[in-house]
Amino acid sequence: MHSVAILTYDQASFFELGCAVELFALPRPEQKNWYCSEIVSFESGDLSLLGQVQMHAKRISSLDAFDILIVPSWPVANKQPSAQLAAAVCAFVDAGKRIFSFCSGAFLFAELGLLANKKATTHWKYAELFKQKFPDVQYQENVLYVYDHCIGTSAGSAAALDLGIEIIRQDFGYQIANQIARQLVLSAHRSGGQSQFVQTPVLNSPGQFSKSLDWAVEHLAQNIDIDSFAARASMSRRTFDRKFKQTLNLSPKDWLTLQRINLAKSILETQTYAIERVAELSGFNNAITMRHHFRKQLGVSPKTYRSQFCASSERNA
Repeated sequence: MHSVAILTYDQASFFELGCAVELFALPRPEQKNWYCSEIVSFESGDLSLLGQVQMHAKRISSLDAFDILIVPSWPVANKQPSAQLAAAVCAFVDAGKRIFSFCSGAFLFAELGLLANKKATTHWKYAELFKQKFPDVQYQENVLYVYDHCIGTSAGSAAALDLGIEIIRQDFGYQIANQIARQLVLSAHRSGGQSQFVQTPVLNSPGQFSKSLDWAVEHLAQNIDIDSFAARASMSRRTFDRKFKQTLNLSPKDWLTLQRINLAKSILETQTYAIERVAELSGFNNAITMRHHFRKQLGVSPKTYRSQFCASSERNA
């Protein structure tokens, strides 16, 4: 069972804290070995969240009892972490444990030097300030989240849910992550590299584009011609390509490849089919093509991915 510390402080943002609670602290008796989470603070006394919400968090002096640390938010200016908090978080990272931030929480990690020479992101409206304050961080523009080794950072607000679902997927697999996503009524299309926002919608009826994505996900095993894909969204090919770039920060072809990789990962995690059969079911022409895309995107072969997931599943059992 993963023990999770959800860090808060006086005048913290209520929404991102709520996302962390919903994802990791909500009881889920149907899930074996689910997270055991506590809302904690290094500040004493009752706390006032934004919106004059009063809250009592568990006062702690170290993070030794936890396996995962989540920082839902952090002030972008005029709040220095206490020496106790700084020492505890740095010791947590030195122990090889995982830390994640939602929205402005990345400012705390960067302030402590934990993001130096690492990829990270935060809410787009804080991007310029973040880059000015922390030039040694490899800031990632306009993505939903970054998961770099043991450190994950997300963009603003609802992107916290996307990073949270990815954490759950890595800990419990696609099937459980999809169940949680459905309970939260989340889109299945928001991967980490997706654009944070769309400035200029192309359609008066954006539902048609979404429906075309749903159709593609349901037919990944088939040969999907991009022109036919665009027609299902009632768009010209040029408009369709532009819409994809604005909305998902990907080309339609790259998006289909990513969806097929995700489908193949799900099959590898839950079935014992031969690699050739997995390639067929996930829409790759053959196992050689699937191996190429796995190595390009994940750095491992499908066979290695399956063995790594099985080992992880055994540890969580």
